[in-house]
Amino acid sequence: MRTAARTAALASGGLIALCVAILLTDYAIASRRGPKDDQLIKAEQEQVKSDAALAPKLAGEQKRITAARLARKSRDNAIAWLLILASAVFLTAAKRVVKKSLPHGRGSDRDTGSQPLVPSRDRQGAIPAPPQIDLFFVDELVAREGRGKEAAIILLQAIQSHYRYLPDEALHRLCELTEITPAEVAGTSSFYGQFRRSPVGKHVVRVCHGTACHVAGARQITEELRRHLKIPEGADTDAERLFTVDEVACLGCCSLAPVLTVDGHTSGRLTPATACHALAPFAETEPA
Repeated sequence: MRTAARTAALASGGLIALCVAILLTDYAIASRRGPKDDQLIKAEQEQVKSDAALAPKLAGEQKRITAARLARKSRDNAIAWLLILASAVFLTAAKRVVKKSLPHGRGSDRDTGSQPLVPSRDRQGAIPAPPQIDLFFVDELVAREGRGKEAAIILLQAIQSHYRYLPDEALHRLCELTEITPAEVAGTSSFYGQFRRSPVGKHVVRVCHGTACHVAGARQITEELRRHLKIPEGADTDAERLFTVDEVACLGCCSLAPVLTVDGHTSGRLTPATACHALAPFAETEPA
């Protein structure tokens, strides 16, 4: 079955490419010939006005051009329908190939506890692994919200609100208890910017990068905070998981630009040095 699906996907993919090539070629030909044919007919019409004997020639040219255009249009319509059919076959076959490539169906990684549910961006570098999480919340959540795919976003939002990010263990359990597949979890969590796949620090620092703050030096402030906290490239949280630095579009405090918030506490009219000082009261707390 998997071989047949792969063959169908390859064949339909090739047919799609061929159909697209033919349609593009016809479009190019029509774009080039159309104006020339129109000019030819217009020139012969002018000649017929002065010499009626040329009327049969004009009629013949008009008939030839009209027939060519109708034939091209008919062919393109047929190819368009063939393209739609080939696309449907390709999507169906590709879906089966992908599904069959998972060892245990939609829960392919349920028995591989060391493997993540979906590839997640390791933005934490050498940060220690978070402690084992309690999955009882996920069980209660599914019992309350339901098992249907339509509840995917609501369930993911609740999981993130509870754990402050989307732990792999929680997502494993979610797929075990619901109709939601790992692929759907991966697609939803990567599409919406509100979801995190890595642990967040105990304190969240949001640096405004709106127009006013950007002009006033928000980029320098962000870079200085990352240097001060020793946050590695590609990460947003320090090694002790005490601070997470996020860039946001606007905090609504343009008169205080540049501005940041730490757990909702606002500091404005900052410089790179004073921005680091704004973290001091929170740095005195114990790491998460």
